Amino acid sequence: MAIKPTKFEKKVIYDQKLCKYLDSYNQILIVNADNVGSSQMQGIRKGLRGDSVVLMGKNTMMKRSVRIHAKSTGNDAFLNLIPLLVGNVGLIFTKSDLKEIKEEVAKYKVGAPARVGLVAPVDVIVPPGNTGLDPSQTSFFQVLNIPTKINRGTVEIITPVELIKKGDNVGSSEAALLSKLGIRPFSYGLVVISVYDNGSVFSPEVLDLTDEDLVEKFAAGVAMMTTLSLAISYPTLAAAPHMIVNGYKNVLCVSLETEYTYPQAQQVKEYLKDPSKFAVAIASVAESTATSQGIVETEEIKKEEEAESEEDDAMFGLFDD
Repeated sequence: MAIKPTKFEKKVIYDQKLCKYLDSYNQILIVNADNVGSSQMQGIRKGLRGDSVVLMGKNTMMKRSVRIHAKSTGNDAFLNLIPLLVGNVGLIFTKSDLKEIKEEVAKYKVGAPARVGLVAPVDVIVPPGNTGLDPSQTSFFQVLNIPTKINRGTVEIITPVELIKKGDNVGSSEAALLSKLGIRPFSYGLVVISVYDNGSVFSPEVLDLTDEDLVEKFAAGVAMMTTLSLAISYPTLAAAPHMIVNGYKNVLCVSLETEYTYPQAQQVKEYLKDPSKFAVAIASVAESTATSQGIVETEEIKKEEEAESEEDDAMFGLFDD
């Protein structure tokens, strides 16, 4: 008969396992396991089998093991995990892509009924339509102020009703009504709440960022830095073109207000003295543009005609014999 390990021996085995995982894996997903059943957890473990492993345990034991291991190895980065070990949480150690593991875990959510006393994770809205309940069941709807009517011997809900708001506790009447309607409004599974990657801790939303999001955020940062540089007159690579243009505008304004001039400013002065020259300049630019476009179109037409001529010659050559 096998001897069952003592409570102390179980703690030693757990500590060794956690320390082994900390040394073997650089990436960890911290997940919330509220309302996750044992069979559901078994399916998650099976789905992640390979490059990932799930480890659950008491928070005090995990914190103690992490502290001791960080001290023994001199790796203080492990200490970043301790503030995250709050509530009903577990650790998923992985060597795979973090986003893929997060998406794989999300597949194992299962529907659950609304039990009395539970905190609603989402809004619960009862849709309109026939409930299939007989008229004697209208008391449930009246208590909850749900508008109904009798249609063909059954109770029918007239309009959509927000039965439970997110964050509210589920009452006995709400739970009974949802049970009678066969509605399972909630779904539970492991929820990633934090990500640990080589000592850095960040929100799981970061994993959903695309290349386009990164480019957009980088552009916004550059624009902010450019604005700040221009405001305090501090030259940076991003602000330099704007500063040069602004400087040229200042020099041009000084030239226009004084007798000092230079070729570019002289041209502007002439336009200001006689605006008709500006109109002539625009017309000449438009004409030259139209001429260049016409030349291009003419060349394309000639090429098409030459190609058609060659095809005709080839076609008639088939009948020369």
